[in-house]
Amino acid sequence: MDYLDKVLERLREWTRRLIEVLLGPDAEQEPELIPIPVDESQLRPR
Repeated sequence: MDYLDKVLERLREWTRRLIEVLLGPDAEQEPELIPIPVDESQLRPR
């Protein structure tokens, strides 16, 4: 069964590569921005 699993994994990889060549690579999602806290009291002029 290990041999069969390797063959199936290889077929999946080749299929993924073929699809990437034909349709282009998968669109990567933009990373979600992480809010950075800012102490606004120090930014205002006195």
